[in-house]
Amino acid sequence: MALDLVLLGPPGSGKGTQAARLTETYRIPAIATGDILRAQVDAGTPLGQRLRSYLDRGELVPDQLVVDIIRHRLSEADTEAGFILDGFPRTVPQAQALDAMLSDLQRPLDAVLYLQTDRQSLLDRLGQRHRQDDRADIADHRIDVFLEQTAPLIGYYRDEGKLRLIDGAQPPDAVAAAIDDVIRPLVGAGEAPKTRPTAS
Repeated sequence: MALDLVLLGPPGSGKGTQAARLTETYRIPAIATGDILRAQVDAGTPLGQRLRSYLDRGELVPDQLVVDIIRHRLSEADTEAGFILDGFPRTVPQAQALDAMLSDLQRPLDAVLYLQTDRQSLLDRLGQRHRQDDRADIADHRIDVFLEQTAPLIGYYRDEGKLRLIDGAQPPDAVAAAIDDVIRPLVGAGEAPKTRPTAS
């Protein structure tokens, strides 16, 4: 059974850390939209040049551009066992486009994990990183953009019955345990675990 997840949370909520752990535990790829976009920018591709102006301002990339990138990524073979979307969708129209895309593939989302974290914790965490878009003024703006444009997704996915709230202000291990509590019933008691056997 494929395990198809969306990981939501404001900048600094620990999505990247938890996505990496989910990949290790369940052997499904974490698809970090931000990483894909930054790779295009770093490579200086025509797409990257279009993206740079949005990223430098801390603004969201237009929906259709992101949808096309994600559609291409989900067509790759490593997503057959499942995936974790980190950083997508960010708006209700993107969520609707994702639902339509997954409906075509006959694999609806299993759950949407939302890492709830207070603003000061987010700013403290972002201040410890050294990316250009984590500067204090841009970081504060990115949180505002998230709350304004992405927070409506909470209601959207709650109405779909997919939303699972996780306390993202906890230490990473506690957040990971809370996520596992959500995923365990989805994988099912009769399912073989996706973790690799450890050497004895």
